Amino acid sequence: MTTRSDIAAIIDHTLLKPESTKADVDALVEQGKKLGVKAVCVSPSQLPIENPGDLTVATVVGFPSGAVKTEIKAAEAKRAVEDGADEVDMVVNLGQVKAGEFDEVERDIHEVKQACGHAQLKVIIESAALTDDEIVEVCKRAEAAGADYVKTSTGFHPAGGASEHAVKLMSDTVGGRLGVKASGGIRTGEAAVAMAEAGATRLGLSASEQILSELDA
Repeated sequence: MTTRSDIAAIIDHTLLKPESTKADVDALVEQGKKLGVKAVCVSPSQLPIENPGDLTVATVVGFPSGAVKTEIKAAEAKRAVEDGADEVDMVVNLGQVKAGEFDEVERDIHEVKQACGHAQLKVIIESAALTDDEIVEVCKRAEAAGADYVKTSTGFHPAGGASEHAVKLMSDTVGGRLGVKASGGIRTGEAAVAMAEAGATRLGLSASEQILSELDA
């Protein structure tokens, strides 16, 4: 049985609302420590985080559209790592994915990975906006480019967030060689457990406290 502590250990406790303040981020960090989550994920302008304790610090680049030049994403990632990010969640260029320009997609990811240095890279593919074939190909290209994780969603795309189907497809494609992060629209303990059982090794959650309260210890 998947327990509360199992889920807490893979949560990226997330606050990416544009109106978030430093006080909001401070509260997020303190709540993350109390809940025993793996990481906190905030906008790059909120870095560095004061006293994160044992929490992993994650941020986002090219967010939420992914439709910026590669060199901008890379520069954003480099600065984020300099500001204390342990992990970087980048958004792919969806226009290139939909056009089948996968060599460009791979180059985009590779350049950002190089800019991350020691930090890990998660690649947000917006799975709800893609066909199964596109999901598989983007995951393959992310692996070839050196990414550490593939991630379902930003949580901001109108097509929707994570689904068990997408998580399983992504997990099957990367075969344990990369992590899989499910993010976007996960609002219940039942949904969090379902994503983990489908193959998610990390969960991006903004309602972490409520979700964990629904699970057995």
